[in-house]
Amino acid sequence: MEFNVTAPLKKRIREAKDLGGSTPDVAFLNQVFSPLGPLERIHLLYAYFQDNEVLVTSSFGTKSVFLLHILHLMRPTQKVYFIDTSYHFPETIAYKEELIRRLGLQIEDVHPNPEENALTREEEWWKLHPRMCCSINKIAPLEPIKAAHKVWISGLMAYQTEFRSRLQVFEQQGDILKFHPLIDLSEETFEQEMKKLDLPRHPLEDEGYGSIGCTHCTDRGEGRSGRWKATGQTECGLHPGFFDKRKL
Repeated sequence: MEFNVTAPLKKRIREAKDLGGSTPDVAFLNQVFSPLGPLERIHLLYAYFQDNEVLVTSSFGTKSVFLLHILHLMRPTQKVYFIDTSYHFPETIAYKEELIRRLGLQIEDVHPNPEENALTREEEWWKLHPRMCCSINKIAPLEPIKAAHKVWISGLMAYQTEFRSRLQVFEQQGDILKFHPLIDLSEETFEQEMKKLDLPRHPLEDEGYGSIGCTHCTDRGEGRSGRWKATGQTECGLHPGFFDKRKL
């Protein structure tokens, strides 16, 4: 996957700068960004938004490193937020530290409310109230950070789940604009790029984990089939739209 600032891309950058900092609507952004590749999309995003308006989060899961690698190339000073739920696999924390060293990432950890986190542990909410457990430990801690940004970069890819297959490059979600630069990347292309770039894989992939989150809600399985097994849940709710929050 190569990147060049082509004449059409330069034209788009000039058009973005002519807006003088105002944010165009989602339909316009999708029209502009959809024909572009992931690297072009990320490069152009920063013509529309200032660095401090852009939010990046990472779970340091099995698919995280590719987007982090691109950001390292395109915007090495971009801060990346990691939600430390206190339930991560030790291998995930070790993988995170490896990528920090390898890519020089600027990471800021985000933590849930200590008392609420302790309650979910004592009462094992991942068994009784898995959605509420996700809400307390993942969703709520990020809310004040989201409020301070205009656009949120996410590495979701359409092939991963039926829910994700319905997403566009840009989606308005509440007060923040979601940006999915990898959304139309095929699994085949993703794997080809991983091999070509020789990017390190999450250590639990070799043990049969296709997707990795918190220890209690992650099992071996292809793709996201090992997440929240037997619950019908495939998302934590961090990316709004998967389930109605009123049912938490």
